Amino acid sequence: MGEKLMKYYVLYNPIAGGGVAEQEVKKLDGILSGEIAYFDVTQIQDYQAFMQGLAEDGIVVICGGDGTLNRFVNNAKDALQGRKVLYFACGSGNDFLRDVEHTDGQPVELNPYIENLPVVSVNGKEYYFLNGVGYGIDGYCCEVGDELRLKSDKSVNYAGIAIKGLLFHYKPTGATVIVDGKEYRFEKVWLAPTMNGRFYGGGMLPAPEQRRENDKVSVMLFHGSGKLKSLMMFPSIFKGEHVKYEKHITVLSGNEITVKFDEPRALQIDGETIRNVSEYTARK
Repeated sequence: MGEKLMKYYVLYNPIAGGGVAEQEVKKLDGILSGEIAYFDVTQIQDYQAFMQGLAEDGIVVICGGDGTLNRFVNNAKDALQGRKVLYFACGSGNDFLRDVEHTDGQPVELNPYIENLPVVSVNGKEYYFLNGVGYGIDGYCCEVGDELRLKSDKSVNYAGIAIKGLLFHYKPTGATVIVDGKEYRFEKVWLAPTMNGRFYGGGMLPAPEQRRENDKVSVMLFHGSGKLKSLMMFPSIFKGEHVKYEKHITVLSGNEITVKFDEPRALQIDGETIRNVSEYTARK
C-alpha cells in the first residue's frame, strides 16, 4: 500500500485582499502536498457542523487577512477540538504575520497563537482578538473605510482618512482608563488601542514592548495634543518611535484593561468595526 495522502481543507475568504484572495489561494496547489479541498468561508453557516464533517486527521488552512482570521477564531475556535490549523496570508491587512515575523510565503501553524487569546467585552458581547482593539481615530478610519468600500471597489487609503480625520473630521474626547483596578484620567484622547501583538492598522506599532506570548495586554493613550502636533507625531507610530513623546503618549500593561470614552466612538477589533461604543474591557 502506498503512503496515505494528507488531507487539507482550505477555507478562504474570496473578498480578502480586495478580491485577489480567490486567485492567491491557488498558490497552495504548489505548496501543499496531498489532497486539497477548497471552501468559501462566506458559505459556512455552522462551523461546528462543518468541522464534524471533516476527516479527523485533516488539516484546516485559513486563507485571508487579519479580518478573516478574526472572524475564524470567533466563529470556529471552540469547534477545532485539537485539530491542526495553518494560516496562509492573502489579505490586504497582514499585521498578524508581521508580528510573528513569518515572511517566507509558506503557511504558518496557527495553533500556538490561538490557545491563549485575550477577550474584549463590547456592548454586552465578548470577542477574541489576535492583534489589537482600536478605539479612537483608528476606529473612525475603519468606519469611514467600510463606507467607502460600499460605494467603490477601489482600495481604501487609510492613511489619507487618518490625516483628514486629524485635521478636520475627528474630535478627540476625554477617557477614563482602569488597569488592574487602578484608574487613570486622560483628556483629548486621539487613540486608545489595547494590544495583544505589536502591530495593527497596516503596520502601526502602538505598544512596541507588547508580546503576544505574555499573559498581559497593553493600552496606548495618544492624548493632550492639538491637531497639528498630533499630525506631526502620528507617522512615528509606524516605527514605534512615538513613545519618545512622553507628554502625549502613555503605555500601560495589565491583565484587565477598561477604556471609557466621554462620548461614543467607533471601535475596531482586528479591523472589524463596531459603531457607537462608549467603553470596552480587554482581559487576558
